[in-house]
Amino acid sequence: MIYKVAFKAMGCQMSALLETTENHKNILEKVPAWFEKWENIFSRFRPESELNRLNDHAGLVMPVSMDLWQVLRLSLKIERLSNGLVTPIILDALEQAGYKYSFESGIFNYPYTFNQSLTISALNEMVMLPERRAVILPPGMRLDMGGIVKGWAAHQSMRRLQKYGATLVDAGGDISVSAPYQTSLSWPVAVRHPLNENVSLGVLQIQQGGVATSGKDFRRWKRDGIWHHHIIDPRTALPAKTDLLTVTAFAPTVIQAEMIAKTIFILGSRNGLTWLDKFPQAAALLVFEDGSSQATSNLLPVWEEYEYQ
Repeated sequence: MIYKVAFKAMGCQMSALLETTENHKNILEKVPAWFEKWENIFSRFRPESELNRLNDHAGLVMPVSMDLWQVLRLSLKIERLSNGLVTPIILDALEQAGYKYSFESGIFNYPYTFNQSLTISALNEMVMLPERRAVILPPGMRLDMGGIVKGWAAHQSMRRLQKYGATLVDAGGDISVSAPYQTSLSWPVAVRHPLNENVSLGVLQIQQGGVATSGKDFRRWKRDGIWHHHIIDPRTALPAKTDLLTVTAFAPTVIQAEMIAKTIFILGSRNGLTWLDKFPQAAALLVFEDGSSQATSNLLPVWEEYEYQ
């Protein structure tokens, strides 16, 4: 039997599905509390979060929780694999673009001074002290973990649930799958068309791995008459200029899929697909601004395409 829990967290709709016995179905009741704990650690929109305390004490030795320590280490790896394009050092750039408050607040126009010289450094300038599980952020470095935490949380939840049965965790579109259900059946994951939320581009048939989508179709806003979105290109410290509307990636883990989708989106279709060649186990679906799409050839075995009209 497949049981489900659905809830709101991290500004998104979340759900977890678990194929298990009635004796173990209550484990799903714990999932919202896991996300609440992680949001208290990582949310920049919660004044007392651990991330905000770290950002407010740059230059000082700050002991951190095991969860924050793990995500910081993971962020270093992701920054390296993405050639610096996926990094948490984007908070100043996000705020300058208009994303200072939560998306749900609707506040995007507020007084600010545009800093044309804003640059984004590298996360390896951060000092990590393993013997103390402590971190020193360089003065001026401020982090936003929104680009990694949902995928990480989906992966962590899947790992905790999989001991009870086949699991799918959907953290606002960042999806982690542990194994086929009923021994051999794939989990169907529909990919919404970014120009029509009531239409699917197709369905991914996933037995194990992760799916994530990055794009400028949803979290975007107008500021000073100009459209902005939340995916920052660290090379310019501005919202990425790209020929893509969305990128959906499939990879062995949702964390990898999230990194791949975002990197391709920032690079654009041509350079992004060239970069993707380094990851033969990953596949991607690119949607262009006119609504047309392109799937990599290795996506086709798990892809059922729908005709969009």
